Amino acid sequence: MAVDLQLDLRFVGVASTAEEGLGLIAKERPDVAIIDVVLPDADGIEVTRRARELSPATRVVVLTARADIAVMARAAAAGAAGFVSKTRPVAEILAAIRAAGEGEISLDRSTLSALLVRLEAGDGPDGDLTKARLTPRELEVLGLLGEGLNVQEIASLLSLSVHTCRGSVKSILSKLEVHSQLEAVIKASRQGLLPELR
Repeated sequence: MAVDLQLDLRFVGVASTAEEGLGLIAKERPDVAIIDVVLPDADGIEVTRRARELSPATRVVVLTARADIAVMARAAAAGAAGFVSKTRPVAEILAAIRAAGEGEISLDRSTLSALLVRLEAGDGPDGDLTKARLTPRELEVLGLLGEGLNVQEIASLLSLSVHTCRGSVKSILSKLEVHSQLEAVIKASRQGLLPELR
């Protein structure tokens, strides 16, 4: 109901099981899907992975009961673009949906840092970034994303327009072949491009 009341969001469906949800994702190809960690017929993290395989452009926001770094690390490795707690106000859940829709990270800096440290030893988006040919400016923007700054903060810090900064972020996502800022930061961290978070 809350999503449908927003002028900039469109609700396309709800499912009570993993199979129903995956079927809906395959049919609708939504920009954002919210997937609960605990589902009656499957593990929500595995469903996140399957949802990304079915619809790679769909950004998944994982719904959790509490901020558990281990669960977040598993979800990020499965391709989650963001996280939101079930206990948060509706306005924060809507903000997480919007952030994911824009490919932005919706985690505070300390949680992001803890998540990256946890992922260093596990599986996650990988690959050789040296082939991505990021420009010096893109590497700078990527580093600031890794510090937990949002596009507006980065633009201000680097004396860029928000439009120019968003363009750099889109270029980074394209070159790294990822769909969200979180995926880009995880991939860069695993390749040692974000040493300040190690």
